[in-house]
Amino acid sequence: MGDKIKNLIKDALKNLDIEVADIALEHPADLKMGDYSTNIALVIAKDVKSNPKELAEKIVATLRQTVGEFPEIQEIQVAGAGFINFYLSRKFFARSVEEILNQGYNIGKNDVLTGKKIMIEYTDPNPFKPFHIGHLMTNAIGESVARILAHSGAEVSRVNYQGDVGLHVAKAIYGLLKNDKLQDKKWTRTLQAANIGRAYAKGSEACENNSEAKIEIDEINKKIYDKSDKKINEIYDWGFKTTMEAFEDLYKILGTKFDFYFLESQMAPIGERIVKDNLDKVIDAPHSKMIFEESDNAIVFKAEKYDPKLHTRVFITSKGLSTYETKELGLTEEKFKTKPGLNLSIIVTANEQMDYMKVVAKAISLINPEHEKKMFHITHGMMRFVGGKMSSRKENVITGESLLSDVRDLVLEKMTDREFGNEEREKISDDVAVSAIKYSILKQSTGGDIVYDFERSISFEGDSGPYLQYSHARANSILEKAQKENILPDPHAFGVEIFEVEKLLYKFGEVVLRASKEYEPHYIANYLIEVARAFNSFYGNNLIVSKEDKTSGYKVALTYAVTFVIKTGLHLLGIVAPKKM
Repeated sequence: MGDKIKNLIKDALKNLDIEVADIALEHPADLKMGDYSTNIALVIAKDVKSNPKELAEKIVATLRQTVGEFPEIQEIQVAGAGFINFYLSRKFFARSVEEILNQGYNIGKNDVLTGKKIMIEYTDPNPFKPFHIGHLMTNAIGESVARILAHSGAEVSRVNYQGDVGLHVAKAIYGLLKNDKLQDKKWTRTLQAANIGRAYAKGSEACENNSEAKIEIDEINKKIYDKSDKKINEIYDWGFKTTMEAFEDLYKILGTKFDFYFLESQMAPIGERIVKDNLDKVIDAPHSKMIFEESDNAIVFKAEKYDPKLHTRVFITSKGLSTYETKELGLTEEKFKTKPGLNLSIIVTANEQMDYMKVVAKAISLINPEHEKKMFHITHGMMRFVGGKMSSRKENVITGESLLSDVRDLVLEKMTDREFGNEEREKISDDVAVSAIKYSILKQSTGGDIVYDFERSISFEGDSGPYLQYSHARANSILEKAQKENILPDPHAFGVEIFEVEKLLYKFGEVVLRASKEYEPHYIANYLIEVARAFNSFYGNNLIVSKEDKTSGYKVALTYAVTFVIKTGLHLLGIVAPKKM
């Protein structure tokens, strides 16, 4: 509809001998001000030497001559200093509801990315370390972006990149060697993984505060690389398997399934080859700059030579060890090799990795210029807690897993007065906990810090994921009642009144399109809250299921449309929409 209105405006301007390249069209925040609005008269008034409001009136007068050919438009008005507002007709909204019913859960799909291969890397927890809150944030953002891009026609591959070697592994194994109880394999996989996390914490503390322990940890690290110690090899194999499987348990709860797994140990030799192949290689540019060069027996990339905002990073240390930067080079090459014809490689990380990733990206652009325009980096801030709460009810520090567990326990406390079987109760509590956390992360644009409020996040009223789930469940209960009363959805049985929720539902496709173009799930999250509030207001002010009401079939059709939009929108956020709560 937006494109149709833009074309109408362009035609009207041509009739006034005015040519424009583009027209900005938006939805007024206040629905009383129309369904679409443009400031085109304000934008071009100076160029055509006209008063904005007078120009707007001329445009509207010209539009009204042809608007009769478009029954979707009921009225066009001039507002303020020269805004032009368009009001859509009763028939338009009824038809939009019918279209949603016909599309079902395909609602909002578009084909802007059809034929495009996109790989998105996110989550990236390291075996032998806890799954921390940053991983939870990266997972929520990455999974949602992946689903939004797929809804826009892309062939999406999900990637997980994990550090299976490094000092963190040595620290964990040191902690395990010092406490045999932490290696007890009689515990559940979850508890075994938690014990490995505790061992890592103890090893980290020892490495920092005890010089002898640091020497021992360095020796363990060498043995891990060399695979020269049978006992360490056995602990490594058990620890790697246990933590990786525990991560998979979490992914299942979070609704993520990865297509490809890359490990640092596999990427290091690939990256080393790339660095050495490009050592002292001169780029044909002013002043004959090199990519990689030796410095104090290390191999570095002096990125500031190419961009003063960047800095020097070490790619191979003086001891001959690959750094994260080198492994990233190998990872990038392997991604494009794994998925031939890849159009875009997206990485989701925390903000603190932004600067070093910019240096890596610059090096990649010099080595493989064709990759430069095929890479995109999404970053996120930190999660903070209302009241400065930084400890779990079960652990000293909140991990991603303990946060999920704590929120789930709060949800179960709230569900004590609801009648569910044990299995159903467990499933719903998991879904609501995930919803509470994911929505809190996704409701604001990526990049900023998030303040997490435990109580608000699980509220069934207001700005929360569970509120969206509850609204969907409420709509489903209405539909069950309609089925019992044998009232079928009828998108043609509408009355005169246009409900607020109708004025929101038709925008879903536009919202999905914007979210996919900007890689920003918060557009969908905020839109869904508007829809849920409008629907609950509609529910509170209207008797939807009534055999005495001739428009009941339309109200039921509208309720069906709400369920399709909310459930599809929640799916794009990586959130399950239960039928009952």
